[in-house]
Amino acid sequence: MLQSTFFISTGRAAIAAALLLIGTALAISSASAAERQYYDILYKTQLDPESGLADVEISLSGAQLPTQLTLHLDPDRHKNLDGDSLTIEGENAVWTPKGKQDSIHYQFVIDAKKSSGSYDSRIINKWAILRSDKLIPPISARAPQELQSRATLEVVTPKKWNTLAPYVKDEQGIFQLKDPGRRFIRPKGWLISGRIGSRQDIIDGTDTVIAAPLGKNIRRQDTLAFLSWTLPELKKVFPQFPEKLLIVMAGDPMWRGGLSGTRSLFIHSDRPLISGNRTSSLLHELVHVGTGIRGDHESDWIVEGIAEYYSLQTLRRTKGISERRYQQTLEALKTWGEESPNLLVKRSSGPITARAVWVLHCVDTAIQEASDGKQSLDNVVTSLAADRGKVTLKKFRTLVNKAAGEEITLLDREFLEGKKKP
Repeated sequence: MLQSTFFISTGRAAIAAALLLIGTALAISSASAAERQYYDILYKTQLDPESGLADVEISLSGAQLPTQLTLHLDPDRHKNLDGDSLTIEGENAVWTPKGKQDSIHYQFVIDAKKSSGSYDSRIINKWAILRSDKLIPPISARAPQELQSRATLEVVTPKKWNTLAPYVKDEQGIFQLKDPGRRFIRPKGWLISGRIGSRQDIIDGTDTVIAAPLGKNIRRQDTLAFLSWTLPELKKVFPQFPEKLLIVMAGDPMWRGGLSGTRSLFIHSDRPLISGNRTSSLLHELVHVGTGIRGDHESDWIVEGIAEYYSLQTLRRTKGISERRYQQTLEALKTWGEESPNLLVKRSSGPITARAVWVLHCVDTAIQEASDGKQSLDNVVTSLAADRGKVTLKKFRTLVNKAAGEEITLLDREFLEGKKKP
């Protein structure tokens, strides 16, 4: 009886201690929330097809503002900066906000032509397509730790134009910007404005919109249907895939390929959903959206290889292509990749990405064999997507070896440089 009483007393004491710890944690959390202070950022831009410019105003308001903001400008596109608290230092503009309200103005050159002669940003009298994170340059903020921003984006356009971005609009048509984990919020991702048509659906929890200028040969509904059977499979590997997705499509003179952005991507309307060689530019860019990773000076092959490998895997797993077709594609990529044996280069494309796909296929097989099928490359890329940000060869190798439970020699530097066989 004494022993039983002891256990009851001990149990009650443990429960009391646990409740005390929970209460303390909640109190600390509440105190932190109470100490948190906010200021508001309004990004307002007016699109002007005649001049090809966007007039931009950035306004701050709040009881306390950041002590300094540094805008990292593109001198060819950000022009005519003006503000009472603004100084230009080379390609940077340093803004020291004053009082409880302050603002700056500048103009942004919308058209941007690539070396091929096509555009990855364009405005005409009927529509505009651009990236909001080019419109608003990267900004470094200096502010107390407890000071955080709330941000909105207002886009002023010619009459009868509609604007879409990968954000929710309020009743006034103003975008409510979200960027979890960031104390200073700015718009990111693709933006389309003009006389446009769109199709929308909720696909496996992701609010998906396909938008393009009005016109013929834009496969909005086909693309939405394609995503309805591929996106759920993709999200099994990338469970943190965005809850909102905007896909912008257009024909010439826009870039004849695909370009990913935050919670969004652009793809040329002539690109097939599945090419004759069984690859998919759309799925490739969707993997980029899902991972959110970028390579360092020698790791772009990992980023591009993952995008191409998982576009193929998604088609295979959803029966979009047969196992035989999948194996044929891998063999074709292996042969093409022999033209560029060195993967450790700054930019991966063509035969470099082809070899990267084959290497990742071999790494995937090695992980599964070493772990008796308990782990695969899926576990590695899921971890990379959870961390997002920059990926390095060292980080990738560490995750691969952890999944395999042993060292995978396929990721030795000399093999990746094409100096030796595994």
